[in-house]
This record gives sequence, structure tokens and C-alpha cells, in this order.
Amino acid sequence: MRIAVNTQHLLINKKEGIGWFAHETLSRMVRNHPEHEFLFIFDRPWDKSFIYGSNVIPVKTKISSRHPILWLWHYEVDIPLILKKYQPDLFFSPDGWMSLNTKIPTVNVIHDINFIHRPLDLPFLVRKYCNYFFPRFALKAKRIVTVSEFSKTDIVQTLKINPDKIDIAYNG
Repeated sequence: MRIAVNTQHLLINKKEGIGWFAHETLSRMVRNHPEHEFLFIFDRPWDKSFIYGSNVIPVKTKISSRHPILWLWHYEVDIPLILKKYQPDLFFSPDGWMSLNTKIPTVNVIHDINFIHRPLDLPFLVRKYCNYFFPRFALKAKRIVTVSEFSKTDIVQTLKINPDKIDIAYNG
């Protein structure tokens, strides 16, 4: 199986919560599943320490996705073009961001939906992007992974997602 992965949070010496989650999850997936090929999609030059095995193919998008306007291009143009070129069986996004412009089945990790409950914690454009796209991401995803029973219940109740579509993978 070929699995494409959104790896925008794998940043050397800059990993925060989601970056650490992505690092720990992906390093184990790659090592434990040498029978699968992983297409790691980076939005900037990658550090070789993130190429966890010989079954990883790193690919860089045309632009870095560090602003809401660039996110539109990154997820709705760059990512679909890469997916079309490499024809993966699955797209995995450990940070909740995905493309609405592809037919590739997606497993999306939505850690929480605090942007809905605490909107003033985010800059205006980030808040608008998240509130517009994340409900659509949740509906489009083939499966959703979240990090707690609380987050699962919140996603089900707030975004009206079928609970059978959501799995829990607790943080380490």
C-alpha cells in the first residue's frame, strides 16, 4: 500500500505538540510497516532525520504553507497534484489539515476543535480558515482519529459527525 502523509509539522528543532505527535506516530508506522511505501509531503526542505526508513519517499510542495492564504493553495492545489502524480491508496494527515479537492480516501487526526470554543485565541484569518474548513474536513474524511473521549464527543456533538467514523488514539 502507498500512503501519502501530510508532514508539514515535522520541523527540526521546532516540533510542538502536533509535531511531536506526528514524529512519534510516523516513525513507528514506518518502522513497523516496511511492507508499505510512505510518501511524506513536506512544505519546505526536510531534515533527513525525518526519513524514518527506506520505505519513505520525501516530496516537497511548490510553496510553504505558513499563512491562511497559502494554505488554500497548498491543500487545494499542491497536495492534489502530488496525490494525482503518485496515486497513493490513502492520505494520512496527523494535524487535521487535508484537501477537499481529491478523491483519495483520507484518515484525518483532529486533535481538538478549540478554534470553535475559543475563537479569540487565534488570529482572524486562522480562525476564519479553521471554522470554514475543519467541519468540511471532518465530513469528507474517511476516518477521523482524535486524542480523547472528550474530543470525540465534542466532534460528534459540535460538527455532527457519526461517532462510528471516529477512533481514539491517546497521546503518549
